[in-house]
Amino acid sequence: MTTFDFDTPLDRRNSDSGKWTRYAADVLPLWVADMDFRCPPPVIEALHARVDHAVFGYGGDPAELRAVFCAHLAEQYGWNVPPEAIVFLPGLVSGINIATRTVGAPGDGVLVCTPVYHPFLSAVDLQDRSLRNAPLAVSTGLQNGLDTLYYEMDFAAIERAITADTRLHILCNPHNPVGRAFNRTELETLAEHCLSHDLIICSDEIHCDLLLDGAQHIPIAALDPDIAARTITLMAPSKTYNLPGLGCSMAVIPDAELRKRFQRTAAGIVPHVNVLGLVAAQAAYSQCADWLEELQRYLTANRDFILQFAAQNLPSLATTIPEATFLAWLDCRHAGIDGNPYDFFLKKARVALNDGAWFGPGGEGFVRLNFGCPRASLEQALERMAKALAAVR
Repeated sequence: MTTFDFDTPLDRRNSDSGKWTRYAADVLPLWVADMDFRCPPPVIEALHARVDHAVFGYGGDPAELRAVFCAHLAEQYGWNVPPEAIVFLPGLVSGINIATRTVGAPGDGVLVCTPVYHPFLSAVDLQDRSLRNAPLAVSTGLQNGLDTLYYEMDFAAIERAITADTRLHILCNPHNPVGRAFNRTELETLAEHCLSHDLIICSDEIHCDLLLDGAQHIPIAALDPDIAARTITLMAPSKTYNLPGLGCSMAVIPDAELRKRFQRTAAGIVPHVNVLGLVAAQAAYSQCADWLEELQRYLTANRDFILQFAAQNLPSLATTIPEATFLAWLDCRHAGIDGNPYDFFLKKARVALNDGAWFGPGGEGFVRLNFGCPRASLEQALERMAKALAAVR
């Protein structure tokens, strides 16, 4: 029985929404990873109570949130983490940059697997490191009349990409933009490669709770104590509970020395999390399990709607079948589009997507579509895209 309303559209154009104000009013924005759903009621209630207190002084150490988050990790993933291993951050991207600066020295190599979330690539440049790219391997298939793509780690490419001065691997799991929730065998093999080359792992796991159709998330640090000792795991409630504007993220760093280095790199530069972000995170992790369960079902149905619609109406596109996230990865290279598909859909369909080239090598000719929205909005966008493509043929 449905308890929460994910179907009613919200007017976000007058809410200082970057997603909804970047483009003209006739454009449907399905780009940035920001859902168009109301936050869970317990989060809203907790924020109201904190605002009603009417004093917003400096916050202290959020001991109760530490305990709640550690309980969440133990319950969801069987990962037992001591409270002192948690480092609070105002955003996950800052965590990626801190980790990149913490490990190694200027000029050292950082391993990534593209296509991937662009801040992985920009962090390498901003922190004066050198990119070591091992592109994901992709295979194609046919499922229910739809051309599909399946991405995997290419371990031969990983071995070729690692050089003597490579110090860090930035992992994306679940993967943005291809939607994989990497399985235990894949993660164990990756961990062996990192151990054998003495690499630190920075694992972006911000989409870890956005699991579709019963998929499983395995934190790579939960595999083994030796892996945990060399891993910085980045998580946040922002994607799961639609709280990115409140700026609260967590780095889980079990090793005391690595944690000390990470905190020293951030000291004096990275601000503390604001008190409202901490309040929202605590409510999300302690009181919103039923909301999350229903969200996962809704997102799974949205994903399946895309697959069915594409099979019937978008025959020139291929797509991944996301196991996690609310992001579809669409291959437009054989659609007969003249030029960049991002520009094509923006101009001809009035739908704003993410340009695949933003995700680095292997993203050219692709677009990323955010299906974290009411079904009616998703259907309208897909119909516009189908009409624009039909005019090409």
